Amino acid sequence: MKESPESAVAGRMPPGGWAGLLFDLDGTLADTVDLILRCYRHTMTVHRGRPLPDAQWLATIGRPLLDQFALFARDPEEVLLMRDTYVSHQNEIHDDLVKPFPGVSEMLDHFQEVGVPMAIVTSKARKIARRTLDGCGIGGAFDLLICADDVANGKPHPEPVELALTRMDLADRRAEVLFVGDSPYDLRAGRAAGTRTGAALWGPYARDTLELESPDFYFTDVGAVSRTRP
Repeated sequence: MKESPESAVAGRMPPGGWAGLLFDLDGTLADTVDLILRCYRHTMTVHRGRPLPDAQWLATIGRPLLDQFALFARDPEEVLLMRDTYVSHQNEIHDDLVKPFPGVSEMLDHFQEVGVPMAIVTSKARKIARRTLDGCGIGGAFDLLICADDVANGKPHPEPVELALTRMDLADRRAEVLFVGDSPYDLRAGRAAGTRTGAALWGPYARDTLELESPDFYFTDVGAVSRTRP
């Protein structure tokens, strides 16, 4: 069993803090689970006549959208059709259903004040990722945005995290970088890229699911991220 954020902070407080911070977006900074489920239900109703159980879709959150629909579609053509239906509905309802989790703005302000560079590493396309960040009022906090458009291999492949480290000039300090995410795919990508990993327990995944990925930290609330050190 890994340390709780509180015990981890008590035992690890060297000077210097994090060289950089990477964050997933949906389910980690942005409370978008309701939006995601509404778009999924709409898409499956259009293409299947009814949605499958929410749990089947929730288990795929954190992966690129095309990878998600590849698990449900009959053929590659239907993957694209499902993606288009999902994106169209998302564009219609997005702005009414997006908000930051409590404490996110304050946590980001803290790291900006102490000069820690921060990046988003998301499986979303760039256009909708920027819209989500703007809807949450947190777009200005980040030095870099890595999206599905930027890589050939999305999470859980380490490529998005590796790209963020390279562009932030932190590839040689990756052990001093923390990647915070709410899904197993975030934690696998961070671990494979050699960063420290933190599980955001306020997202849709249960703790026992995230424990299987052996994250370095478990965060029960957003503020705990600010209290954690390498």
